[in-house]
Amino acid sequence: MRTPRAEAAGPGVWAYGHRPKPPEDPDRIPGRRLLSGAVIAALCGWLVWSLLYNGYLGGYWYWPLYLLTPDAWYEVGGEVMGPGWWAQYLYEALVACVIAVLFGRVGHWPEVWRRYVTPLFRRAWDETDAAAAPSRPEADPVEWPHLRAAGAHGAADRLAAEARAGAMNDVDHARIEHAWQLVRAGRNSLATFTDTVLRHGAASHGHPSGARDLPGRTAEHDLLARQVRLGTAVDDLRNPYQHRGAGLALDPDVLGTSLLAVGPPGSGKTGRLVRPVVESLCLQALAGRVAVVAVGPAGAGLGPDEAFDVVVKIGRPDSGYDFDLYGGTTDPDEAAGILAEALIGDMAASLPGGDSRRAATALAQLLGPYRAAHGRFPSVPELRELLDGAKAAVGALREALDAAGERAQARELEARVRQSGAPGDVGALLADRIALLDRPAFADFFDTTGNRRPFSLRALEHPLRVRIDLPERGHAEASRMLARLVLAQFTECAAGRADRSLFACLVLDDASHTITPEALRGIQRLRAAHAGAVLTLRTLDDVPETLRSALLGAVGCRMACAGVTTWDGARFAEVWGTEWVETRDVTDRQIISDEPFTKVLHFIRKVVTGKAVTTQSVTVRKVERERWSASELAHSVPAGHAVLSVTSVRGEGGPPVLVDLRG
Repeated sequence: MRTPRAEAAGPGVWAYGHRPKPPEDPDRIPGRRLLSGAVIAALCGWLVWSLLYNGYLGGYWYWPLYLLTPDAWYEVGGEVMGPGWWAQYLYEALVACVIAVLFGRVGHWPEVWRRYVTPLFRRAWDETDAAAAPSRPEADPVEWPHLRAAGAHGAADRLAAEARAGAMNDVDHARIEHAWQLVRAGRNSLATFTDTVLRHGAASHGHPSGARDLPGRTAEHDLLARQVRLGTAVDDLRNPYQHRGAGLALDPDVLGTSLLAVGPPGSGKTGRLVRPVVESLCLQALAGRVAVVAVGPAGAGLGPDEAFDVVVKIGRPDSGYDFDLYGGTTDPDEAAGILAEALIGDMAASLPGGDSRRAATALAQLLGPYRAAHGRFPSVPELRELLDGAKAAVGALREALDAAGERAQARELEARVRQSGAPGDVGALLADRIALLDRPAFADFFDTTGNRRPFSLRALEHPLRVRIDLPERGHAEASRMLARLVLAQFTECAAGRADRSLFACLVLDDASHTITPEALRGIQRLRAAHAGAVLTLRTLDDVPETLRSALLGAVGCRMACAGVTTWDGARFAEVWGTEWVETRDVTDRQIISDEPFTKVLHFIRKVVTGKAVTTQSVTVRKVERERWSASELAHSVPAGHAVLSVTSVRGEGGPPVLVDLRG
């Protein structure tokens, strides 16, 4: 709580204890060379002084002293510490200082002092100030001065006591701080806040699950700044000067523009990006600030079951929750649009019209009548029968509509029956696609009768932690279909929330074959809805070629992991653009002399060195070049590293930075 955060550090910079670097000095001496030069200069100075003091170089260096002082000072029998002794002592000290100054300038001792010694004193001074902070309650964040300023002295005393006693963790602090912000916004009363804090202390305003922390943490978090640290920017010339050596982090401010990470398997996308981000969002959900939905294959390592409030394991009998196929909506047209995107979104470009509108219309002609007749949407087997045009299923639905007096919905059903089997009808294709979900492994899922606990993404208005495991093994196509369904439902539900105070984030590990034109439009809407998405891909080849550039343009944060192909690197290089840099061209020109003596010297030098005598001319100019070229991204990014660029929701952009994900 007392550690300073650099608010102006820029997007993506780890703010915890961050100190901005001094202005860049082009003539700055590298640290290793500076220290070695200082040590060598000190040894040389000590050698010269030792030779002088011990008389190895004679006593001539005392001559100036003897010329400027009377001989009587050095008569034998004088005082032991007479004028001669003092004069000689001061003269030796003066010579030692001159030697120290000369060799200090050669060894750049003042620069060593400024660069390495001064920061130690400054750090010790800061620690002294931090130790003295508790004596000033109005400036100590542990004493909750903003609560005292509002008159809640009792609540501030209780929280400060629990913080000093170690009974409060960072999640408690973030949760209570969020509750206080609700008081300031007028959504809660000061009396209620104070009473709750006095009764429950650090456990007040708790999460509905009752949890105050995660079972285990694998990353470094700063919940005051809402950041999770990914790694450290490498001290490399390709990185901007101010970012070298700084920590790189992600927070809702940059995740609100969505993030795309591309890298081959084993490059660290899941373990070093997805897992830390999910962990951070789960911690912030416990603080009442975030709703997170993590989607990935079963066993992907997104976190233990105990770290989530809802765990949906599609295709597994031990799943405690079902998944709502229709996203919790009661509007047949909205449900049809979402379901059509999931079923045939990846092949919509090859359909008549080039999109999924016809498929959505066909589904709406069945979902609307069925809901009007039965008060619910059809289950997967029932929808498959209706799409196949089974006479028994269609006849039963027609009779139910007649009994309910739903003539308008009956006309919709008749229109679907007439189109069924006609050339270009999408009903057969939809039936084939929905058949992928009508398998024995999914028999207990997508229930619409209300007998199970279905989870709907309409719950994003609450600080929930949700994990959805997709059936990757044996059901690859169904898994992709379900991933598209979750993405479509999330973009629709996040944008349709009445209360957008919570940041909603979807983390989709392996978004292969889920990016469609409609999905791109939904991702672009998330930024204005206080929501974001984190997507990972093995390669951009898993996205249709016409959508690759649009996908990189739709997200504000881009990450190229080690091992990307040159073709993928070319896309990133294009979106990161170019910059003006200063280059130096050095030209060697041979020196030809007409003077005999100079010719002899040049001849001797050529015999000794084996090279002709040359002179160098340096040309300095500014040129425009790519920030990162496709070849550099493909071949110059070390293992365990990635190139990351971020953009905040306020429009602040950061340059692409080479970051060590292991540091």
